[in-house]
Amino acid sequence: MRRRQFLASGAALLPVALAGCAHPAVVLDLNEATSDTIADEVSTTAAAGSPEYAVVETALANGSATRRDRRELFDRDETVRFEDAFYSVSATRLGSSGVTVYEVLVDFDPAEQAPELGEVEYGDLPETDRERLDPLLDGDHPDQEGPDVGVAYGTAEEVGDESVFVPDQRYDVVVHDGDRLRVSVESRTATETEFRYEVTEVAPDVESFADQVRERYLFTLSGLSDAERAVVENAIDGAHFEDSDAFQSVVDRIRDHEGIDVADFYGTWLLEYEGVEYVTYVEW
Repeated sequence: MRRRQFLASGAALLPVALAGCAHPAVVLDLNEATSDTIADEVSTTAAAGSPEYAVVETALANGSATRRDRRELFDRDETVRFEDAFYSVSATRLGSSGVTVYEVLVDFDPAEQAPELGEVEYGDLPETDRERLDPLLDGDHPDQEGPDVGVAYGTAEEVGDESVFVPDQRYDVVVHDGDRLRVSVESRTATETEFRYEVTEVAPDVESFADQVRERYLFTLSGLSDAERAVVENAIDGAHFEDSDAFQSVVDRIRDHEGIDVADFYGTWLLEYEGVEYVTYVEW
């Protein structure tokens, strides 16, 4: 399990005594693995309708695909799942130029609530603006002088012609549920690069790809003491968060093997224990 996935889901696993803690000091978490979950650990899915999907689809049809963007779409070492097959993607930089990008800033408690440009009810905003601003309006907001939160709009071309803020701001006060919010717009120059993407098939289906992953990473965790077995079985039942000599011994055994994704103090491995395969996340 990747660290970002564990941090997103781990709160539900925390015992009551850990409530209020940012994160336990140590973790051992074994999740039974299927071919799909194994594939998910070492690949990213190009979702239908996404820029990644369009690039892979075009590259498969034409031999390559070009796209202008402010970042590469794919991590260089990550395999991409497109529909049922898996591909490696290479990116070549063809040239760069400067573009203007916009950010819309919102002050939830402005000192001055009278508009200078004009005011508008939130419900009357174009859909393109509401889609971007909706996430900012949920939950608590910081209480500070000046703008509290902001959202990146991107370039004027990406925004289209409907926005009342980008590229030309028409309102600076938005009325939302009776509250008057002050909106400001900032722009800056960013570097946009033209990339040429090419794809190479790694595996034609999930089973074939998972078998490749198993061949490289899978190992058997065996020969454990009773104390070590207790740690592992506790981790299977819902994650283990207690440090001990037995925990550290299990971690040392795991770290003797190549991991799927390993950093300075955490990592993910694929192991077999008692005849069952597990995607295993560890923090030490």
